[in-house]
Amino acid sequence: MLLEVCVDTIEGAWAAVRGGAERIELCSALSEGGLTPSAGLMRAAAQLPVPVYTMIRPRPGLFHFSENEEEIMANDIHLAKDFGLAGVVLGVQREDRTLDRELLARLSDRASGMGLTLHRVIDVVPDPFAALETAIDLGFERVLTSGGQATADAGRAVIREMVKAARGRISVMPGAGVTPENVTKIIQRVAVHEIHSSCSVQVSENNAVADFSTCGGLRQTSETRVRELVTSISAI
Repeated sequence: MLLEVCVDTIEGAWAAVRGGAERIELCSALSEGGLTPSAGLMRAAAQLPVPVYTMIRPRPGLFHFSENEEEIMANDIHLAKDFGLAGVVLGVQREDRTLDRELLARLSDRASGMGLTLHRVIDVVPDPFAALETAIDLGFERVLTSGGQATADAGRAVIREMVKAARGRISVMPGAGVTPENVTKIIQRVAVHEIHSSCSVQVSENNAVADFSTCGGLRQTSETRVRELVTSISAI
């Protein structure tokens, strides 16, 4: 069972590694669901001793991107490749919310030689099983999903059906709200070999000014929570 931890700081990345994470999903702004990290953060993360997959998402919101945004995403993929990162995390939609196969194929081609994860766009398309087949056709290694629910625990029945539909052709990785307290139930009921979590905790910001405070409060990757999750996984 492989644990991937999503982080948005270099301190968080090192905390995840020390806690036992075996892969990093590198983002900025996890409070917005994860955006493309800066070039400086990508370069720093390239020094980590575990594979790093970087989010390619130029802005918050759903995943219908313009031609200008496609160019930005393509350039960010090139940066990630130049820095030696292991893979990229992608997801794009059409205006009707179906997966945009053509754009996804173009971006995947830009990432040739890197690993590919389809992110939780699969949780907001009309037919996640059709999207799963598209990801398989385009050579993605895995899809990250909560089964269309707010958390992977709530969506585990759909995740289980996705695993069956995948038939070993692609990894289905549960993510969203995965904790040391519920990971055993998720894994035992869904036959997967990868799991995704932020392992974050809320921290206080002394003298925080409202205009600069993170919506919902600042959260940081917790080495302790990563260790607890690794322990829970190992005990299964």
